[in-house]
Amino acid sequence: MRKVLDTVDQRTKLVGENRLELLLFRINSTQLFAINVFKIKEVVKLPPLNNLPGSNHNVYGVANFRGMSIPVINLREAIGFSPMPVNDDCNLIITEYNRSVQAFLVGKVENIVNMSWSDIMPPPKTTGGHNYLTAITKIEDQGHLRLVSIIDVEKVLAEIIDYDVKLSDGVLDEALVSYMPGRKILIVDDSSTARKQVRDTLNQLGIEIIEASDGLQALQLLQSWADEGRQVADELLMMITDAEMPEMDGYKLTFEVRNDPRMAALFITLNTSLSGSFNQAMVEKVGCNKFISKFQPDLLVSVVQDRLRSILG
Repeated sequence: MRKVLDTVDQRTKLVGENRLELLLFRINSTQLFAINVFKIKEVVKLPPLNNLPGSNHNVYGVANFRGMSIPVINLREAIGFSPMPVNDDCNLIITEYNRSVQAFLVGKVENIVNMSWSDIMPPPKTTGGHNYLTAITKIEDQGHLRLVSIIDVEKVLAEIIDYDVKLSDGVLDEALVSYMPGRKILIVDDSSTARKQVRDTLNQLGIEIIEASDGLQALQLLQSWADEGRQVADELLMMITDAEMPEMDGYKLTFEVRNDPRMAALFITLNTSLSGSFNQAMVEKVGCNKFISKFQPDLLVSVVQDRLRSILG
């Protein structure tokens, strides 16, 4: 499986073209699950693990990986099933999210599929707001269509790691406090957990939050405003968008906004758990104004304040 991921650097050309690659795996015998390849560092067979007394019940143990001690999360248990039974089919998917490295205990790892974000759909609304999926898709396998569930890893991690939205002393500029209430920011993210983290952070400033769960939904909202004659860049202090989203990713969304004269001046911040060095290049390519790696409340507020200062002069 390591060889499958050796070419991950070559796969970066897919991002920005509204495409992605998914690593397919199983945690039970009947369903296929997936994680975006760009968030995966390596896939290895399950090594010996050390116990971690007092850890979250979903943390199965700690693995030693290239000199690092990495928590191993029993993904099957973390998303509401019975704990993953350990056998010869077990693997660790080692990932980097939100500037932290962790491994997910899964069963058999299948293969990587190349897809368009337009083929990735949000979960049905009837599943409720507590499911652990950001999206679903279908793949063709031996003449049959198979459903693939894409895990909301940020939701999984948020239930294990305590993400504090409290701002550090000195971050909030008191001179700007009176100018913040009533300002509007559009948050675009397919993870309800990620949207909540940003919303809870910015609500402390009195800022009004508008939400969209994917790039296409956000673009259609902005286009409807422009069709009504509203000045999008004046309506919003900024748009904060994730990179990976069903139907239209954040890079494609930014490209579309920049190429529509009615909204081209909108300030856009990319807020993503993907690697920083790669995203800095993509920010320049598609025309984002800022890049923030998730989840950093102080930095998020600093970007908002800098934008407000630039408007106030």
